[in-house]
This record gives sequence, structure tokens and C-alpha cells, in this order.
Amino acid sequence: MKLWQKDKASLHEVERFTVGRDQEMDLFLAKADVLGSLAHITMLQSIGLLTSQELTTLTAGLKEIHNAIVAGTFKIEKGVEDIHSQVELELTKKYGDVGKKIHSGRSRNDQVLVDIKLFLRQEIKAIVNEARALFSLLIDQSEKHKDYLLPGYTHFQLAMPSSFGLWFGAYAESLVDDMITLQAAFRVVNKNPLGSAAGYGSSFPLDRKMTTELLGFEDLNYNVVYAQMGRGKTEKIVAGALGNIAATLAKLSMDACLFLNQNFGFISFPDELTTGSSIMPHKKNPDVFELIRARCNQLQALPNDIALATANLPSGYHRDMQLLKEMLFPAIQHLKDCLKMTQLMLSNITVKENILSDEKYKFLFSVEEVNKLVLSGVPFRDAYKKVGLDIESGKYNPETSVNHTHEGSIGNLNLKDIERLMANVVESFGFEKMDRALQELLSKS
Repeated sequence: MKLWQKDKASLHEVERFTVGRDQEMDLFLAKADVLGSLAHITMLQSIGLLTSQELTTLTAGLKEIHNAIVAGTFKIEKGVEDIHSQVELELTKKYGDVGKKIHSGRSRNDQVLVDIKLFLRQEIKAIVNEARALFSLLIDQSEKHKDYLLPGYTHFQLAMPSSFGLWFGAYAESLVDDMITLQAAFRVVNKNPLGSAAGYGSSFPLDRKMTTELLGFEDLNYNVVYAQMGRGKTEKIVAGALGNIAATLAKLSMDACLFLNQNFGFISFPDELTTGSSIMPHKKNPDVFELIRARCNQLQALPNDIALATANLPSGYHRDMQLLKEMLFPAIQHLKDCLKMTQLMLSNITVKENILSDEKYKFLFSVEEVNKLVLSGVPFRDAYKKVGLDIESGKYNPETSVNHTHEGSIGNLNLKDIERLMANVVESFGFEKMDRALQELLSKS
């Protein structure tokens, strides 16, 4: 079944090529499609395009479909082009011609637009929840290991003392900025395109503000042409925000791979969280972090993939957009998996104590020695020169303690302030309005 089909069927090869993986990808949108339809038919009844009885009938049918989707029994049948066609087919099978009325005043173009935005809103919420759980773990580990020193590096050479408190805390604060960019993407997503039809509006007196309220959107995409132009742009903006989170995870994973290496030996994990070698019995490989690193590097390329797929397209809908689902939807699932696996690994990390007592790390304290001289009244450049000459002549014997007290330093991690920043940005998403509206929509009879 195809919503656009009249009296001639497409050549089989054309149909197979154009449908592609759309049936598979559209299952991600199934719940969203039902929610969009529930709002749409409620609006249609309010403007006289459906009777009260027809609304009641269609609402009941859509809720049955929603329950099947939640239960995992819903399928897009062979030969049915997409989720929109399947939902309409189910209603038409059960209720006859009244099922066909569900499409009045909209196109598959704005139907998929609203489906994608409803889907992305829920996925962004899920990612925020996973990121916040990882954030809390990082904060806890930072506090727990605040007195565990480790080498800090610049140019991958020994530089100055750092700490695991700083290391864990740095990635926690990185997630705060990642959430800020994700919140900006959510604001783009949280606008209602429904009612833009094929991109040029409708002669029906549609109440677009009503569907906006019913679906819990913050506002409308007002201009109907721009609502269609937002396809591709929205996905690219979201992909960029996901890429920022991925960059944080990829860098953390790289650090973990290095720190686990025997030449560093700063951290360890239980055997069951590492993998072995088929030939070397001593191996404990950080495969989880290596795969997180690789997957997250792929995710950072996603905005460019979407940009190239949509480059130089004129306004209006184009079938090119269909491929964006194949790029973005699995990527979202991959990022959620990476966030969960990072939590699993860091929940079971063991940090080595007294790392800096090793003689090879004594030069980490050269800046501390310079600073002590400066505090005693020696000009900085003279103090720098004296310590440098002591190192060259073998007279360098530093104290191996640190006393950093300024904000964000080894002795003053400001974890409560970082937690405040995260709480503020998470609150700014306003998921409650979205959740409340959708719950009310599903509870209407």
C-alpha cells in the first residue's frame, strides 16, 4: 500500500530502491507517528473535518496501535511503504472509510517532520538522563580520588602534578558544556512543523497552535516553507550536539587506554571487564574503551555526513532526506550504548596510589620549586633559571607535595559548583511540559 498510489504500480526495482531501509528506520518513529496522529485528529474534529464519533473511533484505534508498539508486536507489513501507510492501513482495515480521513490536511512531508521531532525529543531526554548518570559517577569518583596524584602532561611529556580528582572532574565539567549544546539543539527540535503539509500549507483552516499545545511543543515552525527546510538542518544540529558528547567520551577512552598500559599502570579493571589474547596469556585488553573511542569518533563525523547528504538542495522536500534516518537513528542508539558502557567501566575502576613517589616523576615538581622561590621574593625569571640550572647540574631535589588552593585546582575541585552548572542546564530543557502533554494526549478517550 502506498498513500500516493493511483492506478499504476512502480517497477519493482524502483520500489525496492526508493523504499530502501525505510521500513526498518520507521519503526523508530512508530510511537511518534501515533502521537502526531492523535493530535492531528483532535484538531480536525475541532475545525469540523471529523465528527465527535469519528474522533472517538479513531482515537481508540490509534491507542490500540500505540499499545501494540509498546508491547513490541507492531510490524510494518511487507509491501507497505512506511509507518504512516501502516497506521492508516490498520485503521482502514478496522473502521473502513473513516480510517482514510486521518490524512486530511497533512502530507507525509509534515507527518515525518513531526514524527522525527517527537522522536528526537524523547531521544534527547534519554541521552540527557544517561549523561547525567555518568556525570554523577564522575563527580563521585572525583571526590573519592581527590588525593590520588598522577602525572600531568603537555606535548605528551611530563609537565606538572595532576590528580585523579582533577581528571574525573574535568570530564564531568566537559559534559556540562556538552549538555548546553544539546539543550540548544533541543530548542530547535522543540518546534512544531505539523500543518505545513507538503511545505506550502493547506486550504483547510488548520489550527496549528492547537496541535502545538497538544504535543507539548514550545512553539511553532511558523513559516510552512521553512518548516520543510528544517528537515536536514534539524538533524545536523542534533548530530553536532551528539558529536560533542562523543568527543568527551572518545578523549576519556583514550586516556583510559593509556593509563591502563603497563608503561603507565595508573588504573586497572576487573578481569571480566577486559578481554584477553588468543596467543598471549598475560593480556588484559581495554576493548570496551577502544570501541567507545572508535564509535565516538564515527559520531563526530556524523554532522559532516548529514551536511554532505543535504548540500545544495533547493527549498522544498527531496527524497535525499530519507537517508538521514539511516545516518542519525542508529547513531543515537550507539551514543546511548557508549554512555552506559562508560558508566559500567568507571564504576569498577581501581586507581593506583602513590604514583608520583616513583623517581621518574620528580621533574613534575619543578614548577613547585620555582613558585617557592618566587614566594620568598625571587623574581620569577631568576627563579626559573635557578631551578633549570639545578636540574642540569644534578642539584635538583624537590619536595613532592603540592598545595594548590585556587578554584578548580588540585586542592579545590569546586565539585559543588560543577554540579550546580549541570543542574541548571538540565532544568532548562523543560522536559516536564513535553511529558505532561503527551501523557494527557494518550489518556484522552
